[in-house]
Amino acid sequence: MSAMYTPLPDNEIKRVLVVTAHPDDCDFGAGGTIAQWVSKGIEVSYCICTNGDQGGEESGLTMEEMPAVRQREQRDAGKALGVTDITFLNYRDGWLTPTIELRRDIVKVIRQKKPDRMLIQSPERNWDRIGASHPDHLAAGEAAIQAVYPDARNPFAFTDLKAEGFEPWRVKEVWVMAHNSPDHFVDITETFPKKMAALHAHVSQTAHNEKLEEMVGDWGRMNAEACGLPEGHLAERFRIVNTN
Repeated sequence: MSAMYTPLPDNEIKRVLVVTAHPDDCDFGAGGTIAQWVSKGIEVSYCICTNGDQGGEESGLTMEEMPAVRQREQRDAGKALGVTDITFLNYRDGWLTPTIELRRDIVKVIRQKKPDRMLIQSPERNWDRIGASHPDHLAAGEAAIQAVYPDARNPFAFTDLKAEGFEPWRVKEVWVMAHNSPDHFVDITETFPKKMAALHAHVSQTAHNEKLEEMVGDWGRMNAEACGLPEGHLAERFRIVNTN
């Protein structure tokens, strides 16, 4: 068995790119961690793959209204964590697959933003928590890791992007959210209020849930317990992959 990879120190990370399927995925999965990165001076950018139009059936909004609403909510949520650089790819919600076109779009963003670290969703289904394995999440995770390796670093991959001035870029490491075999935990006790502020900004998705903070807090407490943090602490969990 290979030795567990130790993530790079945050002081060696200048830029992080977060790739998710839907608006709000990054806030549910890693809002507390993202807030910490921003507070340390790391530049964090988001790439949201779908327009989110199949979410929010309890919001009273129509499917046609939803994309614009969810983009606005994601921008507001980003501000709560200190993130303002957000790219929306506008694929159809619920129909996402890891196509060559999606890979190319993510490669373009990687080469634009030049992240040292990326945060993505797990491409592996979690049978213990099926809600974490929405098909769009799996597709976004698979396309993102393919974009990291081999595409973004390869000058012979998507040569049209290189011709447009988007030079190859090598991502040093990838953090995977909602993986069923996490190997790294982040104590988010101090940044939990920012995580909740971001989640509350997704009004169309969360306003109906009166127990939202209790639910998210329970997840954080379970993660904290799993990694041995003291009682009362909250944590987020990840699988770290060396992609350098």
